[in-house]
Amino acid sequence: MTPPPVPVLAPCPGRVIAMTDVPDPVFAEEMVGPGVAIEPGIEPDGGATTVLSPIAGTVVKVMPHAFVVLGEGVGVLVHLGINTVRLGGAGFEVLTTQGAQVAAGDAMVRWDPSSIPTSHDGHELSTVVPIVVMDAPKGSVASDAVGGSVAAGDLLFTTS
Repeated sequence: MTPPPVPVLAPCPGRVIAMTDVPDPVFAEEMVGPGVAIEPGIEPDGGATTVLSPIAGTVVKVMPHAFVVLGEGVGVLVHLGINTVRLGGAGFEVLTTQGAQVAAGDAMVRWDPSSIPTSHDGHELSTVVPIVVMDAPKGSVASDAVGGSVAAGDLLFTTS
């Protein structure tokens, strides 16, 4: 039985880009799964932002820089930045717990994209936020939001 389509919300504000434009081949080539990414808006004077759950479901994995929510027949990964795992959690505040039930739009993590360095220990870092549908066929996510800006909680795409 095919799961019903699930609306996937923007977890943070910013400019929506195609997954192929993510500066990491694992995401850009959809090895993790299809989706889109957000270049977070960075205020000139910085400031933390709260990242929201893109779907309702169970938090199956939460780390400072990433989380996965498993909803009705779909799992969505939100990865806060590229190579940000190398920061060891610095700059991130986890607001949920593994196993928690969340609604779409619930607070998950706080971070300040303006505080993320451009490199760490010889590795380039990026604040681009991939939003990935796990275990979905490559190329199966299309979004009218690509190229535009979104606010946290806006519809990014609907799973098929």
